[in-house]
Amino acid sequence: MGKINNVTVFVFWGLSQNPVVEEVCFVVFSFFYAIILLGNLLIMLTVRVGNLFMFPMYFFLNYLSFVDICYSSVIIPNMIVDFLAKSKTISYVGCMSQIFGLHFFGCTEIFILIVMAYDRYVAICKPLHYMIIMDQNRCNTLLLGAWVGGFLHSIIQVTLVVQLPFCGPNEIDHYFCDIHPVLKLACTDTYIVGIAMTANTGTIVLRSFIVLLISYTVILVSLRKQSAEGRRKALSTCGSHIAVVVIFFGPSTFMYMRPDMTFTEDKMVAVFYTIITPMLNPLIYTLRNAEVKIAMKKL
Repeated sequence: MGKINNVTVFVFWGLSQNPVVEEVCFVVFSFFYAIILLGNLLIMLTVRVGNLFMFPMYFFLNYLSFVDICYSSVIIPNMIVDFLAKSKTISYVGCMSQIFGLHFFGCTEIFILIVMAYDRYVAICKPLHYMIIMDQNRCNTLLLGAWVGGFLHSIIQVTLVVQLPFCGPNEIDHYFCDIHPVLKLACTDTYIVGIAMTANTGTIVLRSFIVLLISYTVILVSLRKQSAEGRRKALSTCGSHIAVVVIFFGPSTFMYMRPDMTFTEDKMVAVFYTIITPMLNPLIYTLRNAEVKIAMKKL
């Protein structure tokens, strides 16, 4: 059957159908979004003004904060507006753009976390060669690879979705356009497409998590050879990285490493990895990193 697409607008069910609850959510999530913007912008400003940009760890931290802002901005502004709107709608093009942006910035963040783990491995396990290995060209190449990898992943996801026919209904049981809720609306069998999307996203999430797990295991084992002061400083920086990895990969694994199906808990899990994680990242890196705290005090 040829592609039939009668749907030009999708309607969100949102987080709640209760107007009072939605008003409360409007205030709460507006505050969360303000924290995300201010916290990540403060880190970016601190890194640049505090002369930390020349150090690879802070070079990548700067772009992680930038990706967090972009990642949350794909969803939260539209979500906040919908809390006070009578009709929570998004165009077909806007929905596809949300899916692209969500996977582009989300996958890019995963790759940046891997690059940051590699940076910590070199700094702790090969300290004498650190500045030679992690020179500016290497940092730029790793960062470019993260952006390209995120772009290729998101292109694959969107390409699989836009080929599906949507002839009604058009109501999405979610507060943004994500893979599983949108696939449920396609008027064709989406089993193969769902498997392909799960394999694409699941492979990235699983392999990335394994790489990160191995990296930090090697780092922690090598710390036994360090002095007490060296271990304390290394654990301070690595601890923040590990915390970010856990709070990001936990919900992502639940959402994307599974067959094409939806659960009642999906909305709350999605709130965690689309809003809570970008909000906590600045706090984690600030509270666990002495150099960043010193630079912020100077700023």
